[in-house]
Amino acid sequence: MKKKVIVIGGGIGGLSSAISLAAEGYDVQLFEANERLGGKCNIRSGSGFTFDTGPSILTMPWTLEQLFTRAGKNLSDYLTVKRVEPQWRTFFEDGVTIDLKGDLPDMLDEIDRISPDDKSGFLDYIHYSSQIYELCTKSFYQRSLSGLKDLRTSHSFKDLLAMDPMKSMNQATKKFIRDPHLQQLLDFLVMYVGSSPYQAPAVLSQLAYVQFGLGVHYVEGGMYNIIRAMQKVLDELDVRYRTNTRVTQVIESNGVAKGVQIENGDVIYGDIIISNLEVIPAYETLVPDSNQAKQEVKKLQTFEPSVSGLVLLLGMDQTYPQLAHHNFFFSKDPKLEFKQIFEEKRPANDPTIYIGISSKSDSTHAPKGKENHFILTHVPPLKPGDDWSTFKEEYREVVLSKLERNGLKNIREHIEFEYTFTPNDLKQLYGSNGGSIYGVAANKKTNGGFKIPSRSQLLKNLYFVGGSTHPGGGVPMVTLSGQLTADLVLEDDTHLGSSTGS
Repeated sequence: MKKKVIVIGGGIGGLSSAISLAAEGYDVQLFEANERLGGKCNIRSGSGFTFDTGPSILTMPWTLEQLFTRAGKNLSDYLTVKRVEPQWRTFFEDGVTIDLKGDLPDMLDEIDRISPDDKSGFLDYIHYSSQIYELCTKSFYQRSLSGLKDLRTSHSFKDLLAMDPMKSMNQATKKFIRDPHLQQLLDFLVMYVGSSPYQAPAVLSQLAYVQFGLGVHYVEGGMYNIIRAMQKVLDELDVRYRTNTRVTQVIESNGVAKGVQIENGDVIYGDIIISNLEVIPAYETLVPDSNQAKQEVKKLQTFEPSVSGLVLLLGMDQTYPQLAHHNFFFSKDPKLEFKQIFEEKRPANDPTIYIGISSKSDSTHAPKGKENHFILTHVPPLKPGDDWSTFKEEYREVVLSKLERNGLKNIREHIEFEYTFTPNDLKQLYGSNGGSIYGVAANKKTNGGFKIPSRSQLLKNLYFVGGSTHPGGGVPMVTLSGQLTADLVLEDDTHLGSSTGS
């Protein structure tokens, strides 16, 4: 008889685990609280404009290819993935602009224009980054790690030293790069996982190789087509899924997860429970209240939430030829910016601003002669009692004033459509810890850059996927988290079977 798996939440991590286990013959049922599958990877439209409301940059598409292969499918039959060039267009307060290019000679030409002395250092940095990435393919991308002990089983002492464990990402960047503009944009790659380069371990310097070596990609038709493709595979694998269905509790008996209760009171029993809700909120809201659950939450406090964000979806009545598909307007003082967000826990006075314009690559996303601007500014996660409605307008003005100062003249006069997401909205919609976007922040001192273990330490047969678990936040990482957690389930089942059989 097939074992029954219940997946709580239809974000990318939940969908990935559902596909992986259904492909292995499990009977999988998934419940999503919102009206559509996708979690943070979602869509919104209005006045002829279409927006991806969550992730807008795709790196490491091999994680999607691997997932579809597990299900006996070919990703290219479901999605068209294209490289984006330039990868990013970056703007600095002193008027310097730098395009990030996937073609190495072109990127070296760009560096030569800004800081000729950094050309050889950049090549050395990419080599350093690629070595760390290759080391991580032995462990980080292969299995679900719960800490340093797991990492040691896959690596020699020499390997571990090559990961530069004593350095932060910023320290690693400075070792190779002199120009402050180049330092700032290379350090900012760590925001793919919502962390600070001054706190994150140097192992995350591999993101430079991910960017320049593997490339930046776009999904034709929009990022939500990833969800549509996954949903099609769910249908083909006979996975049952229900939207607008909130799980209110994990049913447990004698320390074993036995099923879930949904908001209408129905109880659905299963052999394996997988939560796509972040680990700490899951323990706080889904697991029956007990001293053990409270102790588990207390133990996990070293895993602080990543940044949240203020998101402005703006339909503009004109085009901006000076902008590319992906644009970053950097802060004048990155050290101060990260200090204010990560240490002082307050929005930066001068934030770095991202503008994604998918209509640059896909004309169907905006009416002719117009553009859809997805504007994201990272802010600290919510503290208890925080309410962004009190200063949403004030910070919107900070963002728009900075953009006007950097060349987007009279931007307010050209807004035809507008929708805003605050940290409160992100927390309410997705249940994330403090409205976190990327799950858990990587901090060298407090958690060593590791994430919360995917196998519950509290309840047997309860597992977790998503940005709060290994390997972390962002589309490729949460796609991988679903697969690696599925591997944990298979490993535990195999062990149980062999124990029973003996």
